[in-house]
Amino acid sequence: MRSKLPGVLAVFLALLPGLALAHPHVWVAVRSEVAFTPDGKIRGVRHAWTFDEMYSAFALQGLGKDGKPPTREELAPIAKVNADSLAEFEYFTFAKYDNAKASFGPPEDVFLEADDKKIVTMHFVLPLEKPVSARKPFSFQVYDPTYFVAFDFEKQNPVALAAAPSGCSTSLVQPKPLLATETQKLSEAFFSNMSPGADFGIKLATRVVVACP
Repeated sequence: MRSKLPGVLAVFLALLPGLALAHPHVWVAVRSEVAFTPDGKIRGVRHAWTFDEMYSAFALQGLGKDGKPPTREELAPIAKVNADSLAEFEYFTFAKYDNAKASFGPPEDVFLEADDKKIVTMHFVLPLEKPVSARKPFSFQVYDPTYFVAFDFEKQNPVALAAAPSGCSTSLVQPKPLLATETQKLSEAFFSNMSPGADFGIKLATRVVVACP
């Protein structure tokens, strides 16, 4: 099991009362938006990550008043911790541009919010280090290499384009199903013994492809 975890995820794991859970431990529903500059270049990706009920309940402990969910202001310290800590993990967002790795800068517009059911969603923008032409292939995946956190795109409207030039579109390339032999390995022991640098999560990651004429 990984020795370091983003922000409050590390504390969350420590508080689990000895549950013998197989990976993953946290589930996140992803909705993303590819943002463009006024001159039609790809600027970056805006994420909305909605966490599962157990993680949300942990994150909101002691927050809110009179049974109401906490405000963005109350959640701001947690948002900052997450944003700072996620840098080590490249924000679980891995992009390619023209068949080479595309790097992101520090996140912008970071905030957490909780809905009426006290489910937590983290919002943030990942700007590319430099905007890129939309006429060359751009794609990205959202996943945890160790599969401690399971990221899945929302079923409805998972990806949008913001201020994109006319004719641009997105498509989702689904991962190949795991082989039966791989599925049988998905135990806590398997992940605990995973070698450094192993990238299991990519096998389960959807790829978002942006195409412009």
